[in-house]
Amino acid sequence: MIDAGSRFFVSESNFVDWKPDITTEFFDFDQRRTLTIKGLVKQFPPFEDKELPVIARHIDNLSPSVHTFAVDEDGLLVGVSTDEKDDFTWFIPYPRFFDVESLAGCRTVMYSKLTEIDRLGPGIDRCCYEDDNGLLRYVAFKYTCIEQIKRREMAWVELQTLKNLPPHANLLLLDRVVLEDVESRVIGFTTSFICGGTLEDNPTTLFRFEWLQQLTSVVDFLNLELGIMHQDIAPRNIFIDSATQGIRLFEFDWAARGKLGLMDGRDDVTGVIYTLYEVITGNDEHTHIPHWERDVKEVFDLPEWPVRRELDRDVSIFRNFLNEWVAKREADGGIDRYLSVPQLCEWPPIAEAEDLPYMAGSTDADGKLVPSYGPRYRRDAIKNGQYLFRWERPPQCRLPKKE
Repeated sequence: MIDAGSRFFVSESNFVDWKPDITTEFFDFDQRRTLTIKGLVKQFPPFEDKELPVIARHIDNLSPSVHTFAVDEDGLLVGVSTDEKDDFTWFIPYPRFFDVESLAGCRTVMYSKLTEIDRLGPGIDRCCYEDDNGLLRYVAFKYTCIEQIKRREMAWVELQTLKNLPPHANLLLLDRVVLEDVESRVIGFTTSFICGGTLEDNPTTLFRFEWLQQLTSVVDFLNLELGIMHQDIAPRNIFIDSATQGIRLFEFDWAARGKLGLMDGRDDVTGVIYTLYEVITGNDEHTHIPHWERDVKEVFDLPEWPVRRELDRDVSIFRNFLNEWVAKREADGGIDRYLSVPQLCEWPPIAEAEDLPYMAGSTDADGKLVPSYGPRYRRDAIKNGQYLFRWERPPQCRLPKKE
């Protein structure tokens, strides 16, 4: 089930200084739909997210046809709107699979073939489907259901990175590209579902020395052989694979290819240092500091790391190995060695759907309607006869309980 603290994304609040009311648009990742709540400014001050508890109180009891709902000063429901003009859902321009040359050869699965098992977080579900051999495959389905160009760019980066990764025991690889059923548009992808949870999920699990060896080895493979920088190495992005008793690195949405997408302070050597420090000490303070303001030496140069997790060897063995690995990476040329990888994987620009026009209402000198291009609300796409994929689903609390 999606954590209550990450279920809602507040996208915009609208108010006028001299008016007492305020409207706030938000997205519910559980039901995967956009709604608007109306209340009083004194009740929901802008940018303070005080409307979230009220939203949580009502959201699962609203009809799927409701676009806007209003509450009084006590947070009680006083009205709803199902009028199309109150629907502020954005149209998402998913590209057709057959128009994206970089995905040629990728295995696919239709969205209708996926059976939801659980909702793991915003934009990621645990699902299963029957493969070509009639075998049931359990997967994590990752998708972008909210129209934000940065989110779509990150999803595109991750998909392009995963499709180019060669087999590796410590990487979570691409399983299938997910297509919607009407026009075969690319709406997401799947990876194998790994039982065991992440290092963050298992703070009391014995941490093995071989896991550090596996992490540094796979980072060297990504950086020095493929020219890929993960840029988000952290305990939350490392699975413990219960089947192999090894680790799997995942979440490539911040990945860089060569200089493209490379950010200061997010290199993978730094990520490994912070990860090991957090795993051993339980201290994650550095995760709350912007990456451009962090100084990894404040952690790396500490004479002692307080051990608050069970290790299969003395902490000195972990730290000595880390020190030697960091020194070797620096001696081998550091970031310059990464940038000199000769053959980088293909990573084309984000694919967009055809930019169909819709009539905005303006006219030319002859009185003819002038088409307008670019971002549009779902309601405008529908008026233009444009196909759109609908993400809405019932709230998880109302689904039949699984055994």
